[in-house]
Amino acid sequence: MSETSTSQIGVLQAFSPMENKLNWLLLAVPITIYFSMIANDTGMSFVFSMIAIMPLALLMGHATEEIALRTSESLGGLLNATFGNAVEIIIAGLAIYTAANHADQAETMIIVVQTSLIGSILGNLLLVLGLSLLWGGINHQKQTFNQPALSMSGSLLLMATLAMLIPTAVDIGGGNSDSITQLSRYASLVLLAMYGLALLFQLKTHSHMFVSDEAVEHEEPTMTNKDAWTLLILATVLVGWMAEVLVHSIDSAAAELKMPTLFIGVILLPFFGNAAEHFTAVIVAGKDKMDLSLAIAIGSSVQIAVFVAPLMVVFAWVMGVNLSLEFGPVETAATFLSVLVANSILNDGTTNWLEGAMLLACYTILGMSFWMM
Repeated sequence: MSETSTSQIGVLQAFSPMENKLNWLLLAVPITIYFSMIANDTGMSFVFSMIAIMPLALLMGHATEEIALRTSESLGGLLNATFGNAVEIIIAGLAIYTAANHADQAETMIIVVQTSLIGSILGNLLLVLGLSLLWGGINHQKQTFNQPALSMSGSLLLMATLAMLIPTAVDIGGGNSDSITQLSRYASLVLLAMYGLALLFQLKTHSHMFVSDEAVEHEEPTMTNKDAWTLLILATVLVGWMAEVLVHSIDSAAAELKMPTLFIGVILLPFFGNAAEHFTAVIVAGKDKMDLSLAIAIGSSVQIAVFVAPLMVVFAWVMGVNLSLEFGPVETAATFLSVLVANSILNDGTTNWLEGAMLLACYTILGMSFWMM
């Protein structure tokens, strides 16, 4: 059998439901195509495109992990950091591109970008972390983790929240919108620089601080390098396609399904876009691997706040779209308080199920608030 045939078989196996039960949800891809291109049903297009993104994100993550196993630890960490939030980057990037080319949709697209980014931070900090602590605490009375490493992530989150608070405070104080946008753009450049320094700190100069005491099994690649890259490219293209359908159907779907756009952006988009990653964090917490679980939950929040959000502001700047870090007083307050609550709960280096329940209670209250706004 030729190398090309072997590569094709490897990619097809990754898409097989026998490989992962979540792959059954890939049926949502052709259903989305039918509703968007033939039936012209925006409500169903929105629902099924959102469902389709979930297994495709899982395949992207699987391919990235396979590629990372063949690289150095530093490069592997960078790959995981970049592709771990690829869905958010694709959705936000498409929304910004749409805003740049369709002035009549610009306001809605900016809301989609801002709410999806805020929703990703809140979802990771409250929902994923809460479920992880709850499930881990049910299976283990007391769990510990590498507190010094997590402290740095908490500090980065607070710094990013500061960059959101100031533009919001200026806006509440009656500041000029152009000044707020300019402030956000320069603040985003600072955040991106800090993200680069944080990667250098974590992966190079102080990597010993992030070494876990948990037993880690050495994994061998299960796919060829060509298979992994083929799978990553194919899954990314399909995610981009589904995200394009999703972005362009949000406005109509919100009206058709009688669902607030704010709720869709803050709650639904992050939930489906990160469902596979969320599932992993909860499962490993049940196995008492809290360092890995918290690295997924807190690490994803840090990447969104310090890398993806400022990156989107800079991209919008290039595209001529006035996107700022002023996400609205309620959204910013919710993010700030969520960071404080999460830092407070994780401050002692131990966790239990009640702390997880507290985080889930906070997320439930916020979800009801965004539904009623």
